[in-house]
Amino acid sequence: MVKRAYQRLLAGVLLLGLSGLLGLGWSLPAVSLSKLSSHFFSSTPQTPYLAQVTNSVEELQRQQQRKEEERSRLQRQQDQLEGLERSAQKRLGGIQQGIRATAAQIAQNQAKLKAANQELVKLEAQLAKAEKSYQGKQSATVARLKFLQRQQGSRGWALLLESENLNEFLDRRHQLRRVYEADRTALAQLQTAAVAIERQRRQVEGQKNEVALLTQELQAQKVEYQAQAQSQQELINRLRQDRAALEAAEEQLARDSRNLAVLIQRLAGNRSRIAVRGTGQMAYPSIGEMTSSFGYRMHPILGYNRFHAGVDFGADTGSPIFAADSGVVIFAGWYGGYGQSIIIDHGNNLTTLYAHSSELYVSEGQSVQQGQAIAAIGTTGLSTGPHLHFEVRLNGEPVDPMSYL
Repeated sequence: MVKRAYQRLLAGVLLLGLSGLLGLGWSLPAVSLSKLSSHFFSSTPQTPYLAQVTNSVEELQRQQQRKEEERSRLQRQQDQLEGLERSAQKRLGGIQQGIRATAAQIAQNQAKLKAANQELVKLEAQLAKAEKSYQGKQSATVARLKFLQRQQGSRGWALLLESENLNEFLDRRHQLRRVYEADRTALAQLQTAAVAIERQRRQVEGQKNEVALLTQELQAQKVEYQAQAQSQQELINRLRQDRAALEAAEEQLARDSRNLAVLIQRLAGNRSRIAVRGTGQMAYPSIGEMTSSFGYRMHPILGYNRFHAGVDFGADTGSPIFAADSGVVIFAGWYGGYGQSIIIDHGNNLTTLYAHSSELYVSEGQSVQQGQAIAAIGTTGLSTGPHLHFEVRLNGEPVDPMSYL
């Protein structure tokens, strides 16, 4: 019974070390290890004190479960954020295309407006000239008609009767007819000029209306352009904020990776001997296709080169994850950006890590055999989709897993 209690105490101490690395802020009761050791290794068991420690460990385990549930909820929110970001980027592409099309249309309308204004100036000048000519012809014709009306009565016949002979009579009659014909021609020309001027007036008015309509369309498009530009800027600002949040998460993942070396050394150091050692020749931990290799790569979210400490295998959620080699599980739980993770110690300072799992099948301290299913593929932690992130570490430092597979 004392031995089992000691094992549970050791698990609590290890859990405390993990919580320190993960920033969970958990704390154990103020009990010194020397005092606990004296109780556990003394010949007389001290049951009340042991029960207190056991209860503390169980409380820590319950706290760990609550923390993991909270992290799962936050992960779901992150997945939703990533979906919104992809949709926003798609909308951004559409807005940019709309802005380019609107800018081109505005340029065309500006050219049309300029040409319409030039034509309007030309037509107005022609209209002014036609109106001036019309007024001059109208004044001259009216004056002559008034004169002829005064002379048309007795004076017209008097001119004919004063003729001395028939030839003079006929000549005067011909001259009078020419005057009358000229007047009729002048009146017809005035009427034609009036029709032309009216036609030009309607043309000028139509041109003015067209220019006004083009101006309204241009103003409306300008307002739309400004609204799209504002919307685009707001979208860019939101994406920048989201990007900053993702970068912060990625930095946390990088810190987790660095702290992992310390964690592995600490956990492995607590086991002077492991029950099962690996063969040194590892098997593939997943039947999925390898989607990302070890080393620097273009980050799928942040869009620039970052160091990738392992290899990724793409597979459906729930697909099995296998132990690459035999060994002892020294960690099984949530580890920051790695999400639900497992670390196996294979001896000879060699460990493997299996991250982003949806479910864990083994627990800390358990011995596993090569090819044994230890977890299920998932997308917990900082992840863009269901996959296995697999690392091999020598003395706590990441090495290329393909050198061992």
